[in-house]
Amino acid sequence: MSEALPIKTVDEALKALESRGNARVRELNIQRGAPENQFGVNMSDIRVMAKSIKSNHELGRELWASGNGEAMLLATLIMKPKQVSEDELEGMVTSVTPTYWQLADWLMTRLIKQHPGKEAMRLQWMEQAHPMLARAGWSLTAERIVKSPEGLDLGALLDRIEREMADAPAPAQWTMNFCLAEIGIHFAEHRQRATDIGERLGIYRDYPCSKGCTSPFAPTWIAAMVARQA
Repeated sequence: MSEALPIKTVDEALKALESRGNARVRELNIQRGAPENQFGVNMSDIRVMAKSIKSNHELGRELWASGNGEAMLLATLIMKPKQVSEDELEGMVTSVTPTYWQLADWLMTRLIKQHPGKEAMRLQWMEQAHPMLARAGWSLTAERIVKSPEGLDLGALLDRIEREMADAPAPAQWTMNFCLAEIGIHFAEHRQRATDIGERLGIYRDYPCSKGCTSPFAPTWIAAMVARQA
């Protein structure tokens, strides 16, 4: 049997996604915050399609513009980060439904964190009122805390988290919490203060957590990760 020809158009991609759709998966996706404009395709199938297509930046742009959730996920896997302008990336971030964390995370991992202008975007987006831009800005800051903290004022970051996180919109609050935890995990001199801030704010204290998973409640998260390093 001959192999299927590579997907080259939006219509071909949407038909391929639809053929892989599952009504039950679609229902679960919607319950978890995905938009209704999706087919219920498993993430593994989207990755397989991306490997078949390889890089196709223009097709990726068209897939994103389609508004279909899974087509947008596929777009993040085949677009080339260096060919996306900072303005275009900002538009992509703001177009993500706030509850569609899967797409926000794939966009962050595959395009934003690979972009040569990410530091400028980090500084700009952390000051934005838009919840998804703020989410992305704080996510980039969490990456810097872990990978390249040189030049960051960690005390000032803790000041800001303590002052702003309780009233931040949910998407931004999530990645601000990552920053709080990562500071406590990686910097012993700030650990007690990060833990105290988490205790005082109480954010995610009662977050439902599957057995074997670490709670996102910062004091619990910090203690668990530090214990693993011992």
